[in-house]
Amino acid sequence: MKPPTILLVNDDGYDAPGIQELYQAVESIGDVHVVAPATQQSGTALGFTFTRPLEISKAEGYKKNAWKVSGTPADCVKVAVSVLGIQPDIILSGINHGTNAGRNAFYSGTVGGVLEGALRGIPGIAFSFEHLSQDSFFDMKMFIPPIVLHTLEHGLPRYTFFNVTFPHHPQSSIKGIRVAKQGMSYVQEDPSTHADGSVMLNGKWNAYEEHPDTDIALLKEGYITMAPITARSWTDHETYDRYNGLFTTQPLEELLTEQNHQGE
Repeated sequence: MKPPTILLVNDDGYDAPGIQELYQAVESIGDVHVVAPATQQSGTALGFTFTRPLEISKAEGYKKNAWKVSGTPADCVKVAVSVLGIQPDIILSGINHGTNAGRNAFYSGTVGGVLEGALRGIPGIAFSFEHLSQDSFFDMKMFIPPIVLHTLEHGLPRYTFFNVTFPHHPQSSIKGIRVAKQGMSYVQEDPSTHADGSVMLNGKWNAYEEHPDTDIALLKEGYITMAPITARSWTDHETYDRYNGLFTTQPLEELLTEQNHQGE
């Protein structure tokens, strides 16, 4: 049986400790290819480069099949598939230095890498570590192969990926792995102004009251969380149903007349 083709990407750069640990965790599972940013790309989400050419070159520090790209994580997936001709069975991103749980996922370049794959129907897993420290990456590495192998065996619905977060707990106190709902909390800006007038946005935790089944709540309990996220649609169906009836039943001329009266 042919081994799976695995594409690794991240947003901290091709030489970051997180992706090095991820590579070591999965190199025995399949045919691993690394296509990662040449420089730090945190917070780039699904952003991609279209105003300048991308530079692609071999990446040092890997046994084979490794490239660095002068762009975002989404750029890296686009380059891997459309330029380098890699056809991955799964895309793995991370391990990110800091949490992507809750609504942090919307900002994350780590998540952006697997989201770009999900748009193409390629399953993926984004890995992040709850704390900015990288001291426990090695401890978390043992949990990665079973998560990847289970996902490869059982599959994911088309356009769906897992957002996996490791808690900032010692390995010995990890309670297990839980599939979770995406939480509401996220890192919000905490601006500071420098003497030259420039502003550093910084960040502070914006906490919400979380349901016990969310990734935010379960991480506090010591669980590794796997939040399934879909790129199928972000449509708010309740609002769609409420407004769709208005615009399909009320004549356009009547709507424009109402608007003109309101402006008087």
